[in-house]
Amino acid sequence: MGTIRHSRPLRTVTRRLGSVAVVVALCAGGGVALQGQALAAPAPETVAIDGVDYPNPLRRDDGGAVTTVADWEGVRRAELLEAFQENVYGRSLPAPTAQTFGVAQSEVGGVRRKIVTITLTGPRGTRRIEVPLFLPAARPAGTFLMIDHRGAVDEDPARSSDYAPVSTIVKAGYAFVALRTDDLAPDGGDYRDGVIDLFHPAGEELPADAGRAISAWAWGASRVMDYLETDPDVDAAKVAVLGHSRSGKAALWAGAQDTRFAAAVANDAGSTGTALARRSGGGEGGESVAQLTRAFPHWFPPVYRAYGDRVDELPVDQHQLLALMAPRRVVVGSATEDANADPEGEFLAYRAAAPVYALYGLGDTGLASTAWPPAADQGFRGPAMSYHLRSGGHGLTAADWTNYLDGDLFAAVGAAPVQG
Repeated sequence: MGTIRHSRPLRTVTRRLGSVAVVVALCAGGGVALQGQALAAPAPETVAIDGVDYPNPLRRDDGGAVTTVADWEGVRRAELLEAFQENVYGRSLPAPTAQTFGVAQSEVGGVRRKIVTITLTGPRGTRRIEVPLFLPAARPAGTFLMIDHRGAVDEDPARSSDYAPVSTIVKAGYAFVALRTDDLAPDGGDYRDGVIDLFHPAGEELPADAGRAISAWAWGASRVMDYLETDPDVDAAKVAVLGHSRSGKAALWAGAQDTRFAAAVANDAGSTGTALARRSGGGEGGESVAQLTRAFPHWFPPVYRAYGDRVDELPVDQHQLLALMAPRRVVVGSATEDANADPEGEFLAYRAAAPVYALYGLGDTGLASTAWPPAADQGFRGPAMSYHLRSGGHGLTAADWTNYLDGDLFAAVGAAPVQG
């Protein structure tokens, strides 16, 4: 740690780091100096992934090593969330100033259905969104909350597709709820017209680090979770937030921030989702940050677009986003022919998140081998990490859902449900 200069007298306090008492000198400006003892052992700034240097998820901003759950939960997790907000996804919207729920129940195609109206109020207006919730006959084993950018979830289960097979999900004993992204932030130049302008003046530019559409979609998932906590027909401790492609990016960001989600399922989420940014920037992987932010400038803030041609300078990468789910379940679904999403980069990020899970004794990825590629069309499941590589191209298919519905995504390995 470098020398810290002080212009005012110091006061001292004694703190404990683990079992070691440390005397810390504090100055009025917030600087710190240690008297008598050094910080915890330093950690390497980077870790090697496939021979390339990446930011080390187990290195605190002060350079110290993260070696315990207390280090992770007390310091490092908050540092990474801040870094992703500041540099990638933007600042999230605040909690609504008011929020109410209305529920209309019916039976459609032999399936019990609720249409939940969520009224969201911010300083500059009110927005209502409707989400369908489908329930099995018995108490559900868990609930899948889909962030749906296709608007493809039919309110009649009999007309459901492989993308959102409501009948199959319900028959397997799970509840299913769908959140349409256009209700929150339309997927285009008018993205502010949903919930964002409830909190920002409509006629003014957004701050450069304010979240855009992806952030708004993730925020909306937490508002649905607010409702699910009030519904006696579901177990709010067993809710997985799920998304495909662009919605998979939002699902991961929702799960990283809001620890009430027991699991996050990212299907073919690719760049700024499950795939490593530094691979794409180096031309090894799929869609690059530069390509992504040029094609979809409304998804991310300008602070992230500025990294488009210099991804090696990003202070974070996507293995750290996956790690932010620990100790809750993270689920990565890839496809063999989905080159744009860089399935190898998704596989490498999945593996590189395991050391954080290992702090909890959950570092087993379930993979039979660390070599790429793994066997296709086979689910790999550790105690808190799940992965599969499906044959075929970009899509959310019946084969993907087979992996998500088989086994128990909601095994009680996660942290207490506290909103992040």
